[in-house]
Amino acid sequence: MSVISVGQAVVLGAVEGVTEFLPVSSTGHLKIVEGLMNIPVDDDAVVGFSAVIQVGAIAAVFVYFFKDIVRIVSAWGRGLAHKEERDHHDYKFAWWVIAATVPIVIVGLAAKPLIEGPLASLWVVAGSLIVGSGVMWAADQMGRHKRGEDDTTFKDAMLVGSSQILALLFPGFSRSGATMSTALILDLDRVAATRLSFFLGIPALTGAGIYELKDALGAGVGVAPLAVGTVVSFVVAYGSIAWLLKFVAKHSFNAFVIYRIVIGVMLFGLLATGTLDS
Repeated sequence: MSVISVGQAVVLGAVEGVTEFLPVSSTGHLKIVEGLMNIPVDDDAVVGFSAVIQVGAIAAVFVYFFKDIVRIVSAWGRGLAHKEERDHHDYKFAWWVIAATVPIVIVGLAAKPLIEGPLASLWVVAGSLIVGSGVMWAADQMGRHKRGEDDTTFKDAMLVGSSQILALLFPGFSRSGATMSTALILDLDRVAATRLSFFLGIPALTGAGIYELKDALGAGVGVAPLAVGTVVSFVVAYGSIAWLLKFVAKHSFNAFVIYRIVIGVMLFGLLATGTLDS
């Protein structure tokens, strides 16, 4: 019998789709909702399920940014075949995304027991939500928002890509929040920071989903819940991406900062009163 029902998969897929690319922590929200539904957050099957349905959200990125991805991959292919094409920014950017993914892969494999054990605690999620809010607010204030997407460099990609480790180790910090904050500190504008976060998330999240698929199926999650959760995640994430890009073009990240603090404080309260099991 599956540890996650189809109905629960619909709810979790929707939560994943809404929160994966907003700087509010999809992992944190999934763990909170799993706790409210009495699903064991540190169960191998549940951890695997959460990683697999992320693939649905990533698929939404592939569809939404299809033209951009084809342009970048085509430039990369041309550069591999023709030396004169290697000065093109898209060719370099493709290599930067690959290189910037290496740190999170190394840490993810090395720290897997910690990530799926002590660091999976909802106490960690609550603290990370609040601490991450402070980082995001400071980054938005510090950043001069003067550099666009075409101004990104290898250094930018490596620093932003490496910042994903914060979300990996501290669920609640938010992968999007960490990457966007780092990009803002590097003076990228909000739209460029958001788009860079999307592109850097593609290999990291896709790889995590594929890697965890065997654990999710082998440890007790049925095929139907996995499929339903992934499809729901895809549909909801597509709408979330479109909304976020329009929002950041005209607004600061303050609304997300306030929301994260409220959720973090509420979570501390639920844990302290025993309403939720950590």
